[in-house]
Amino acid sequence: MLIKDAVVLRLQILCKERNIKYNELATRSGVTPSTVYSLMDINRRDLSIITLKKLCDGLDMTITDFFDDDIFKFMEQEIK
Repeated sequence: MLIKDAVVLRLQILCKERNIKYNELATRSGVTPSTVYSLMDINRRDLSIITLKKLCDGLDMTITDFFDDDIFKFMEQEIK
């Protein structure tokens, strides 16, 4: 799994666990809904660490807690 896919999966899991829709996450995080939906789009490969930090703030968690998950332990090599 590549980092973008892992981040999207982690966000999906967190939102589902907390019963938060993407629009609500955007509002809580101070970003536009289109920003969240763009990040969640698997076809888009870009990922802003600043946006991710804002989403973590909206989820009331640290970015360290976000990445402290088994999803991130066995990542594929990004360089091909």
